[in-house]
Amino acid sequence: MSEAPPARSGAPRQAPALKLDRVERHYGHGAGRLTVLDQADLEIYPGELVALVAPSGAGKSTLLHIAGLLEHPDGGEVQVGGRAAGKLSESERTAIRRVQIGFVYQFHHLLPEFSALENVMMPQLIRGLARPLAAQRGMQLLGYMRVKERADHRPSEMSGGEQQRVAIARAVANGPRILLADEPTGNLDPNTAHLVFDGLTRLVRASKLAALIATHNHDLAARMDRRITLEAGKVVEF
Repeated sequence: MSEAPPARSGAPRQAPALKLDRVERHYGHGAGRLTVLDQADLEIYPGELVALVAPSGAGKSTLLHIAGLLEHPDGGEVQVGGRAAGKLSESERTAIRRVQIGFVYQFHHLLPEFSALENVMMPQLIRGLARPLAAQRGMQLLGYMRVKERADHRPSEMSGGEQQRVAIARAVANGPRILLADEPTGNLDPNTAHLVFDGLTRLVRASKLAALIATHNHDLAARMDRRITLEAGKVVEF
């Protein structure tokens, strides 16, 4: 993998890897209905890091779940790689999530009984990749995240930052188009958070992922290509 330059405002762009078109999401009915997303629009391009910064309860998790095809919108459309997801079957949506979308959460959720390398190999083996090839790619990704020396270590033998870097490697093991991260550094101290973010940035640039990262860390958000928030259910850039 080689470094790719960040997306710049005004530069020619490819088609968006992820597009939300007039997406709506409501909870409840009648007078008690709560509108979380109101005709929200968003496009994220290959190689682009976008920070989602919004207060708790504004709808960040809902937006990530809909973008990741974990939740259906009440209106509008989600496109992954130009393919509309609205009329797909659940098995088709699952197939897209497995191959084209990577997820990273605040807590790493590594499998405790497996080593770092085995955790990164797991999604590849589930997809059907031969074990030697899965191991080769796993070691490459661990090296890219600078935790290769921890390949044989179980999660309990690693620091929080190391575990999160392994989790990021696992999230991109199947070469997705899109990376969705929900507070990936929220459980880490500032120095470790920057180390994890540096590794995440390298992967996004080199793999040309389209990354949407929800964070409360304004320092990290300022290092991304764009910052967006949610205001009255709409996506607003700031």
